[in-house]
Amino acid sequence: MHQVSSSRANIQDRIRVATRRPRSTFLLTSALGGATFIASLPATQTHAAEANTDAEQVIVTGTRDPHQTARKSVSPVVVISARQLSQTGQADVRDALIQMIPSMTRSNMNIGNSNMTDAIQLRGLTPNQTLVLVNGRRRHTTSVMTDYTGPQQGSIPVDIDMIPVSAIDHVEVLQDGAAAQYGSDAIAGVVNIILKQSSHALTAQAINGGYYYGDGFTSGESANWGTDLRGRGFFDLSAEYKYMDHTDRGGPDNRTGLYDNHILGNPRQQRETISYNMGYDVTENIQLYSFASYGHVNGESYQNFRTSAILPEIYPNGFSPQITLAQNDYSFTGGFKGHHLGWDWDISTTYGGNVGDVGMFDTVNPDLYQATGATLTSFYPMMTFNDTEWTTDAGIRRGFHLPVLASPLNFALGAQYRYDTYQVGAGEPASYYGGGPAADDGLSPMSASNSHRDVTAGYLDLSTQLIRNLQLDLAGRIEHYTDVGNTETGKAALRYDITPVIGLRGTISNGFRAPSLAEEHYSNLGVSPTGASGILPVNSRSAILLGSRPLQPERSMNYSVGVMLNPAPRLHIAIDAYQIEMRHRITLGGVYNGEQAIDALQAGGFGLPSGLIPADVTAQYFANTSNTRTRGADITATYQTPLGRYGTINWDVAVNVNETQITHIEDDQNGNPLLNALYQGFMTSYTPRNKEIFGGTWSNGKWSIALHEIRYGHVVSQQQYVTGPYAYSNSVYLPFYQPPRAATNILIGYQVTPSWRVALGANNLFNARQRTVPYDTNYLGTQKFNFDVQQIGFNGGYYYFQVNYNMP
Repeated sequence: MHQVSSSRANIQDRIRVATRRPRSTFLLTSALGGATFIASLPATQTHAAEANTDAEQVIVTGTRDPHQTARKSVSPVVVISARQLSQTGQADVRDALIQMIPSMTRSNMNIGNSNMTDAIQLRGLTPNQTLVLVNGRRRHTTSVMTDYTGPQQGSIPVDIDMIPVSAIDHVEVLQDGAAAQYGSDAIAGVVNIILKQSSHALTAQAINGGYYYGDGFTSGESANWGTDLRGRGFFDLSAEYKYMDHTDRGGPDNRTGLYDNHILGNPRQQRETISYNMGYDVTENIQLYSFASYGHVNGESYQNFRTSAILPEIYPNGFSPQITLAQNDYSFTGGFKGHHLGWDWDISTTYGGNVGDVGMFDTVNPDLYQATGATLTSFYPMMTFNDTEWTTDAGIRRGFHLPVLASPLNFALGAQYRYDTYQVGAGEPASYYGGGPAADDGLSPMSASNSHRDVTAGYLDLSTQLIRNLQLDLAGRIEHYTDVGNTETGKAALRYDITPVIGLRGTISNGFRAPSLAEEHYSNLGVSPTGASGILPVNSRSAILLGSRPLQPERSMNYSVGVMLNPAPRLHIAIDAYQIEMRHRITLGGVYNGEQAIDALQAGGFGLPSGLIPADVTAQYFANTSNTRTRGADITATYQTPLGRYGTINWDVAVNVNETQITHIEDDQNGNPLLNALYQGFMTSYTPRNKEIFGGTWSNGKWSIALHEIRYGHVVSQQQYVTGPYAYSNSVYLPFYQPPRAATNILIGYQVTPSWRVALGANNLFNARQRTVPYDTNYLGTQKFNFDVQQIGFNGGYYYFQVNYNMP
């Protein structure tokens, strides 16, 4: 605390005087628990032998048939091995997957506490519409909402980087709707992380690198160890440590003419994670299994620079506030599976949660200083979030041999019970006094909430070959939510292999996504040097005055059709086209600004600092804003070129084309449209219309070189004016075209010994970046890049050195 500040306890006493305002499971992931199909084609950056092995292995995602293989899957699935993840040079699972799956994208950054969580999304939809599983079990979400404007705004994603990368055996990505198989959220697809189950292994990896501009040093160290359990099972333990430093890509601040505003860049982050996976044969027919993870993250994210005019007594040269986020993330699964009287059975329970405490340092509360003559310079906590999910699954499966069918009829029946909770906690009194600290307002007790709900579900799956080479899969599911009622979903998938060279497949399904508890109860206020942006709970009095309605579940219809081609022994091609129709999409809507927003925020218990531009003060709430239609296609191909004594080249191509159109926009209860041009753009033009990944991996003896190009199609952002007659307008924006961009990735590896391998690599070798935005839309002169678009980033080239150890 600064020397002019009194003790924290003394300040809190003086606040009370100054104001009276209220303020098989393990890797075997059982066919019962909900596993998925694997792609008919391997992902990029793989060796052909490994790819063929992946394609023929039994898969666990999208099917409950224990004999389903990757190459014979009826739905498009991509399989990413642990080796492929390590070849990207990324210390995070999320960023590694994005380099290999064209339909997977993310924003370059988010401002505020959401800048420190790692979210993924598929097919141009939001992270809310992608379900994440671990060993076939639903993974809990983070408690921290992405609350700043952008395509991911309003999402409560699963932070997959809370799972050590060293724990992952492979990842299966189902690119198809699967709500009938897994329930809510599986509209765009499913990401299933399969953990290692080694009984004799020791591996380690270290990746260290930085950016072309000399900042953003990143270090990621991980290790995995497996041991045998007296010949009856395995215990696999993994741990990981990651450190990432700030990057800074901002321009000179208009107010000072100096490069003293560091908001445009990566946060500083330190993460420690640990996990285990185990299985033990209790008897010949009964297995005990369990897996768990724990992660802790400390993050620090710069906010906009504040000039000395804020409080010169303490910061005569101005100051750069930083938001902090401390997260504790945990998950435990335990269960039994077995075989009895011809039936496979599986029962398990999973409890997981995430606790996020938000704070701030290098800042002041001017209103507090004016009232008491003192202020803290660090505030903790300013708000707390807590999200938990407790899920219990039970299922049975059996194959029935029927003479009229070409293969056994696989029959699966199961039930699920889930208990969800979400809590929003108030900050310390100094954080919500008056207008709060510069850069963010702490939550008052008036904004705190404690919510929960029960979810019960039952499902039925059938799969078989009607005739030789004609496979049919059917799935149905019913669910009941205590807060939004009942839903029924179904899916039908068909595949016909005309010849060994040509196969056809197609699916049709309906889906749903229940509104998250956070979408129903979240509230927050972010403050910039000139304005503020607030989120009100949809059922609060303030939101209702603005025209809100209770939230309904999102509904979807998914259609896909695909063709698989194997025209040559080493050439494999798959083309899958899709259409996703969504009704009642939940996004932030109703962008109200000016006095209307100020009145609503103050009625909701938020204090606003003085000196703000009224037009730059906004208030919103979550709403069923629109209906959309997403159309696209995924194309993958691999080919191997033998070069004799000069080695082998494995070529790969992966392409996604994608377009979302808004077919209907809802009005609020006052007759105002719930989406303006900016929020329409988030859904339709901020994600590239196409993304291509192509290249190859050459290997010869101890040497290997992987070279890939990632091309991002154009995007169009809606830039808010910050000068001129339309400054801070929420109805008039400048459409800004960002042309296609490409990044070149290269990795040169050498096997030093049978156990040690070293590699030198670069992501975005030639330092490609976005165009800078026009001056009239460059906030404070420092935000010269658009961090909302999900195209190429603005950080530039990243270069790294990698060392791997694998016990022979």
